[in-house]
Amino acid sequence: MYGYLPRNQLQDLIGALTAAGYRCIGPQQQDGAIVYRDLNDISQLPQGVFEQQAPGSYRLSQTKSPRQFAWATGPQALKPLLFAAREPLWHATRDTQGALQFNAAQAIHKPLAMIGVRACDIAALRLQDAHFLERGEPDAHYAARRKDLFLVAVNCTHPAATCFCVSTGDGPNAQTDCDLVLDELDEGFLLRSLSERGAVIADGLRLSDVTPAHSAQAEAQFKAACAAQTRSLPSHDLRPLLNARLEHARWKAVAERCLSCGNCTSVCPTCFCYSEQDQPKLDASGSTHAREWDSCFTQGHSYIHGITIRADTKLRYRQWLTHKLAAWHDQYGRSGCVGCGRCISWCPAGIDLTEEVAELAASPT
Repeated sequence: MYGYLPRNQLQDLIGALTAAGYRCIGPQQQDGAIVYRDLNDISQLPQGVFEQQAPGSYRLSQTKSPRQFAWATGPQALKPLLFAAREPLWHATRDTQGALQFNAAQAIHKPLAMIGVRACDIAALRLQDAHFLERGEPDAHYAARRKDLFLVAVNCTHPAATCFCVSTGDGPNAQTDCDLVLDELDEGFLLRSLSERGAVIADGLRLSDVTPAHSAQAEAQFKAACAAQTRSLPSHDLRPLLNARLEHARWKAVAERCLSCGNCTSVCPTCFCYSEQDQPKLDASGSTHAREWDSCFTQGHSYIHGITIRADTKLRYRQWLTHKLAAWHDQYGRSGCVGCGRCISWCPAGIDLTEEVAELAASPT
């Protein structure tokens, strides 16, 4: 189904999703950033908000524009809603005879509808699916959240200066793996359904015909969004380049600026590393086994039996970059980077992944 939804009827979409049993989540302005929160009314959307991003910098500005999606990305993607930053996996309890009983933590979640998803984050979701659902036994918690996830993508019209999704082939328009796609125009939205359940929701909306002028404007926005991106990666497959540069001097140079803080891995929509800990109760009646996000920039990530394999920042940054851009091809058939640029904007040292790759490519040593 393909049609035009006037801006003043966007609330109907939220109402239709809510009536279908979904908890709606959408972008909102909070603490100086665009974040995803529970969405009940279109007044919560960041109307007229634009963003300026640069290495180590993220700023929002308010305008009189009627647009609600004229921004690229905030610090979140889909990852925190599917792969929780911290959650229990199982509980251990001691019965009256002193024997231990183990019970898996329940993985029950209400169906979720995400409004405002970007194409780069949909590409990242495919990689998260490959890791948590398609490699061996599916992760029960991720699978429970993913099962009924309804995605409403909004094609990106205002890429940030840090975006480079065109060079990775992951944006700025969403083509697959979502239920509805919106193209935002000043007065409304072009709406297209890409799934059966998306068609059901669209069928309940008061859509009008798309005019040639609507289509021309959407096409012009797409071309402008592509042309606006000045950053890029030189290749979809950087295995030959990076594997030949493992002793390059650039690794030492970037380590002198990198703080090993792990910000890049926290905001990255594809990073999936985690650690697990047991948390005993004070009265020794039981414990909870939980997992939480980890990062290859921490000491514990490469700690093995008294030895830290990657003891310095140089080795940690090299591990992160070569794994994401090279080794992922062997594991998942493509690079782990979708060109969202978050790691550039949210790095406190302003380290630019595309710049580092370009420097590595410039010389063999």
